[in-house]
Amino acid sequence: MDLNRKTIINNILESRGKLPRIDVPLKKCDEEGGCGVTGFISNIQIKGRHIYEPSVQMHNRGNGKGGGIAAVGLSSEDLGVSQEILDSHYLLQVAYLDDSSISEVEASNINDVFDIYKAQKIPTIKDHTEIGLEIKPPDVWQYFIRAKKARLKKFIDDNNLKDLDLRKAEDEYVFQNSVDLNHRYYASLGEQRAFVMSHGRNVMILKIVGYAEQVTQYYQLEDLGAHGWIAHQRYPTRGRMWHPGGAHPFSGMHEALVHNGDFANYHSVSEYLNQYNIFPQFLTDTETSVLLLDLFNRVFEYPLEYIIEALAPTSEYDFDCLPEEKQNVYRYIQSQHMSGSPDGPWFFIIARNDPYNDLLQLIGITDTAMLRPQVFALQERDEVQIGLVCSEKQAIDATLQSISKEDTRFCPIADRYWNARGGSSSDGGAFTFTLKDSGKGDRSKILITQNKFGEEVKTPEDEIHFDIRSKLPDAGIPEGLAKDIKGMFENGDIQGLKESCVSRIKDYSFDEVRILCEILFQIASGTDRNKEIAIDILTYLNDRKFSTGNKKRSSFLQIIRDSLERIFGSTPALKDKSESIFAYIDYGCRDDLRAPQKNEKILVVNVRDFQPEGPDCDSRMANEAYRLGWKQYIFYGYKGQRFTGCGFGKDTDGIKIDVYDSSGDYLASGIDGMEIYVHGNAQDQLGQIMKEGKLAVFGDVGQTFMYGAKGGEVYVMGNAAGRPLINATGHPRVVINGTCLDYLAESFMAGDPLNGGGFVVLNGIGFDEEGNVVELETPYPGSCLFSLASGGAIYMRDPERKVVDQHLNGGEFTELSQDDWELILPYLEENEKLFGISIEEDLLTVDGKKLPFNKVYRKVRAVETAALGTSTD
Repeated sequence: MDLNRKTIINNILESRGKLPRIDVPLKKCDEEGGCGVTGFISNIQIKGRHIYEPSVQMHNRGNGKGGGIAAVGLSSEDLGVSQEILDSHYLLQVAYLDDSSISEVEASNINDVFDIYKAQKIPTIKDHTEIGLEIKPPDVWQYFIRAKKARLKKFIDDNNLKDLDLRKAEDEYVFQNSVDLNHRYYASLGEQRAFVMSHGRNVMILKIVGYAEQVTQYYQLEDLGAHGWIAHQRYPTRGRMWHPGGAHPFSGMHEALVHNGDFANYHSVSEYLNQYNIFPQFLTDTETSVLLLDLFNRVFEYPLEYIIEALAPTSEYDFDCLPEEKQNVYRYIQSQHMSGSPDGPWFFIIARNDPYNDLLQLIGITDTAMLRPQVFALQERDEVQIGLVCSEKQAIDATLQSISKEDTRFCPIADRYWNARGGSSSDGGAFTFTLKDSGKGDRSKILITQNKFGEEVKTPEDEIHFDIRSKLPDAGIPEGLAKDIKGMFENGDIQGLKESCVSRIKDYSFDEVRILCEILFQIASGTDRNKEIAIDILTYLNDRKFSTGNKKRSSFLQIIRDSLERIFGSTPALKDKSESIFAYIDYGCRDDLRAPQKNEKILVVNVRDFQPEGPDCDSRMANEAYRLGWKQYIFYGYKGQRFTGCGFGKDTDGIKIDVYDSSGDYLASGIDGMEIYVHGNAQDQLGQIMKEGKLAVFGDVGQTFMYGAKGGEVYVMGNAAGRPLINATGHPRVVINGTCLDYLAESFMAGDPLNGGGFVVLNGIGFDEEGNVVELETPYPGSCLFSLASGGAIYMRDPERKVVDQHLNGGEFTELSQDDWELILPYLEENEKLFGISIEEDLLTVDGKKLPFNKVYRKVRAVETAALGTSTD
């Protein structure tokens, strides 16, 4: 750092020492942190109503005591100003809790301090109780302002900031004025009359005592356009929980931050900030987060990578994997800022305007221990791109479904979903969606997605997107195609028909895919057996990985899933007199539920309008259906509903549930004998305390998968997020074909697998765009494999021995015996039937050469097992 820059930093921080402040209490109210956070950013402006649906979807993560939203890249037209004014002026938003304070606040901290281009009150609905709010939100006034030149010059002279860029000095002037305003009229421990919601350029924050979506309703933001939106459910885990001033988001300068989690070291972070004359006013851990961000960004002027490292330091084996030059830099950052790094479970979403580089950004950062869930997603089309990050995948799907209904350039399914591993040496545990000028001269923008290290994340190029609302060609269904498919169908060659469909898809146009689905729909309209087969074929096309040619796989899946929905929706209703084995029910006709009659055996449930949990949820209805005699279910139309399969009781062998669309948390938790098939990605807390039964997931699974599980047979086609099978005991048998982020089988207590105990098979594979099985970069990227385990085993496909002792914490490697192989082989055979992953061609073949099983797989056992003399070598 050059001497001049160091002087500027010292002068900025010294100037803050002149501000009034309160003492931070040593003890404050603590609450468990389990908030819901969501956000998205697009190259085109999106209306505020589309932050509504994902917020509603995460009510279980909120409590109605605190909710908020923020937007960046606002529509100047919707705000009633020119684009030039929006870009150049600060948008100061002041919340007035007491109308009598307006004139006082304006006199002390606005009129004599700023030149005001425009002042306006944000319109609201007349009666807050109409939308279920118990506490009236504050009136919020917007002021488009610039610092008065004479006042700014005095501020610069008084604080020796003449060497600081004039516009950045104005930033600091605005920032310190807000601190002063908050101290005078809020001060956290005093009388609350007014406070600053936000004060940055082209960014706004609004928050209430309520739910996040009620912010959009109360302040009538449904038609306000912005490039980026974020939202938060639940009051803060520390601080003024009963007041909107303490709700998220919080503002630094030109950014807004929401936070899921809780700092164990809140007081030490506050003390760290105090060293720089920064004193929190709202007394929440989230406020300290954004103050840290502002310090590193605007005062120290760190690049984003260094900011992320200061917040979430890289440690252990990941640090060792970094290049030496990066290690040297990170070591210095950690030596200076480790005491201020948030400790404990947390995940940040940041919406940011960078006016000095003409960028808008959405940033997701996860803590090193990955104790809070997060999912990232990306969708790229010719005209539109959107990046999303949420606590749950189903909230991402809800966002896309909402937007796509209004703008068919978007698809309700993302092109790519993924999780971040905190402190990772490969992606850094953080991703940034950045909007920059397209260079076309029309103010249009392009979206660039990067990880912490600046490496780009892309979807396949040169693929085309399909508008599902377009009409089928007038030519109708080609006779030859229909005859070919119906011929195989009538001959009973169902597997051949599946393979034929897969082979055609690559070269088909979207219209031809729709025609294929139309033929299957016509077939399904015949006998029940025909319907079962059509569902089976479409489900196969939905589940398996194969080439879709130049077609976006997300668009292809949209067609397949809409076709399945058509077939499911054509099922006779329960109130109808029918000879079918299928019977249909949805929320509107839930009171028609009765015992199966005549031939009925499969209950088709459209769950779309059921509540995600509580007395009106689909899970409660399914429990009642089971008591009435139903044993086979098709659930579809999910948008995050939770607890599927829960509460049926013990000894539920013979129950089979097929799950389609965007299912929610806790699926299959506590099941005892039933079978559940999830035809897509799953969420968090799957299979918790599972006792017996079978679960197959044709995609990825989320956080804390099979926590405390006691048994069962589980197959996962893709990856697991953090902490799968922690505290599991008994005899769970699990195959994960991909990998997991970290902490696999932490505190595993599943006995000796060769004597009836549990185990995990980790294959470390994925699929390329052609649907071919490929090896992942490493079978296991984390540094805590089998941590603190006391029993069980992990059978890992690792022919190149990439996983090393540093990955372990309580486990040790040992070679596989013949008995081990014979134990896991039946599960790999079932895995092959489910997912098409061949044991011989995909798992035992390495670089084109088939190897013996003990040259491909390794066994990890608990160290304690060997110490007790129960080694199976």
